[in-house]
Amino acid sequence: MVKDVKFCATGRRKESVARVILKSGSGEFMVNKRLLESYFGREVSRMLVKQPLIVANVLSKLNVSANVRGGGLSGQAGAICHGIARALLKYDETLKPVLKKANFLTRDSRMKERKKPGQKGARARFQWTKR
Repeated sequence: MVKDVKFCATGRRKESVARVILKSGSGEFMVNKRLLESYFGREVSRMLVKQPLIVANVLSKLNVSANVRGGGLSGQAGAICHGIARALLKYDETLKPVLKKANFLTRDSRMKERKKPGQKGARARFQWTKR
């Protein structure tokens, strides 16, 4: 009895963290136990999630199951994209130059800047009055 092989990886973007599992299959996408089309309403987010698989030319060979939390839908799509790219490396190490050239392996480190004490926001100050 041969056990189905899984390839797991974690992807991050902004405040979102995605756990991605790749299994051999017919190209089915599940995000938080929902179909990709029902989870992401915007076509741009759906395209972003599928990009690493299209570049690696394995879109119809692997099933993707992602569990994502935190942040908004845009950040979650970026986190899943990053997680899929990292899982593809475990699936096939020869894909590394292709994924690296397409910039899928680089974690986008841009985060929301923290609010500073004694200020209104990250950069905004309280209004100053002379008198």
